Amino acid sequence: MERGYDAGHGGRLNTNWHASIESAEAHDRLDRDLLRARARDLENNSDIINGALSAYRRNIVGRGWTLQAGTGDEALNGEIEKLWREWCRARNCDVTGTQSFTDLLRMMVERKKVDGGVLVLKRYTNYGILPFQIQVLEVDELDEMAGTPKHKGNRVVGGIEYSPFNRPVGFFIRQYDADGLRTVGTQYVDAKDMVFWFRKRRPSQIREITDLAPVMTRVRDVNEFITAVSVKERIAACLSIFIKRALPASAPGRNGVKGPAREVDYAGKRLTPGMISELNAGDDAVIVDPKGTADDAGGFVKLLQRLVGAALGISYEAAARDMSETNYSSARQSVIEDELTYAEELDGLIAVMDEIYETFLISAVLANKVGIPKFWEDKRGFMQHVWVGTPKPWIDPQKEANADKTALATGQKTFKEISAERGRDWRKQIDDMSEVIGYAKQKGIDLGGMLFDQGTARGGAEPTGDDDP
Repeated sequence: MERGYDAGHGGRLNTNWHASIESAEAHDRLDRDLLRARARDLENNSDIINGALSAYRRNIVGRGWTLQAGTGDEALNGEIEKLWREWCRARNCDVTGTQSFTDLLRMMVERKKVDGGVLVLKRYTNYGILPFQIQVLEVDELDEMAGTPKHKGNRVVGGIEYSPFNRPVGFFIRQYDADGLRTVGTQYVDAKDMVFWFRKRRPSQIREITDLAPVMTRVRDVNEFITAVSVKERIAACLSIFIKRALPASAPGRNGVKGPAREVDYAGKRLTPGMISELNAGDDAVIVDPKGTADDAGGFVKLLQRLVGAALGISYEAAARDMSETNYSSARQSVIEDELTYAEELDGLIAVMDEIYETFLISAVLANKVGIPKFWEDKRGFMQHVWVGTPKPWIDPQKEANADKTALATGQKTFKEISAERGRDWRKQIDDMSEVIGYAKQKGIDLGGMLFDQGTARGGAEPTGDDDP
């Protein structure tokens, strides 16, 4: 019977294409640690991977996220937001006291991309302004040797205890000494105190796999290619002279390493700029000249960078920071597509931040740092909040400002939405504008026309008819 799909044929062209049907965990567990180790190696040594990682850090976290509490009480919102800003300092939010909340978010985004997942453990301590801090853990710290579940009827896979529905119930965490070389036991952590952020691609997947898996071989090819081109160009830049003699010289102090037959051994010799070397009698110099020049390298590397960016869901411009082939329209389209990719990652990060904020607010109430009457009666209502990210600079300020103005005038966007896109609190922005206009009026200057395109700036009279050009 002829197969209906070319990809299903077992002919010569598909001889080396091996595939199998397995559950996600059975498929991933054999390669998980090796892929993570290789991804970290590329993180340490590949500029292409670091370019992509920095693009994710810049666009997902940037300079951080601002909390806007939504309790319905403006005074209470301000009190909570002030306490949150204080808690986000390194000494208050991080159990190690070394990273601010924004620093922790950047690290979480990077570990999620490289390792495939990251663990955030809630710690209840007395070190900060609240009895609550967080500790970011690597997935390596899951004790995969643990096999006995804490609760009857569950099972332990990969250091995580699962219910019969594959719902995480608890985590077995290895405890290391200060230098990280020796384990000092295993701690069991309930799932309610742990946030496990990873991307689940298949229904049967229960553990992480590095997000860099599809591009690692491609990036390694680029690194090997660049090294080969670099070595070739360094050799091509060396002007050297080889002197071939009919009879070997026997003068004292001759350079070279003598072999058993008193011949000169060339082992260990290397080509250096300006070197002059003698050859043994009968020896000849053979030049190995692989075809291709450094001019070809640019196009090849650029092609591979495009493929890497495509596999990671970001544009070539974002991955390579190369804007030489873009105009406003293409740059704008790339930004729009990239934002959709970052939004997928951001959804997971915001879920982590939501979990942290809710525990923060409960700890603040229990520690009497904020007074919220009837908090326990409407806990969900008092936990309402919004995250506002740092604004991204405009590509063309005039075009984008006019687009916002049109969207506001036609009702496609509200002032609140536009303010959020610029990373501002709309209430504070209105308060600031009111303060500026009020102060200007006290000094006899009317800024209303200049700020809001009104005619009141010209003597306070509204424009009429043809008087306004």
